[in-house]
Amino acid sequence: MTARRTKFYRDKQNGKIWGVCAGIADYTGFDLFWVRVAMVVATLLGSGTPFFIYIIVAWLAPIKPMGMYDDAEEAKFWQGVRQSPTRSARNVRSSFRDIDRRLADIETYYTSRNSSLANEIDALR
Repeated sequence: MTARRTKFYRDKQNGKIWGVCAGIADYTGFDLFWVRVAMVVATLLGSGTPFFIYIIVAWLAPIKPMGMYDDAEEAKFWQGVRQSPTRSARNVRSSFRDIDRRLADIETYYTSRNSSLANEIDALR
């Protein structure tokens, strides 16, 4: 079974203890340092309850598979999808519309009565 890129995983590669904070940072796109600081502050102010929640999440959440993303740009894209799927779908639709418009422009130019372009294309064959 392949890894789902929109699912929460513990990130053991970037984690210190069990990778829960690193998984939260990867899932949300927040800086890992600030997630850890928030966890420590919440644990101190919450009389230890967040630490028990941390242990439960560490026990329940699966470990992030190696090589899930090809590069940082792909990781950033999937973080955006998890944060706002509607906005991500809108951006993809917009990109496809732009590509379609550009292809239509090329097609119009190619099918026009441009004899110099036709001669250049015939010369390439």
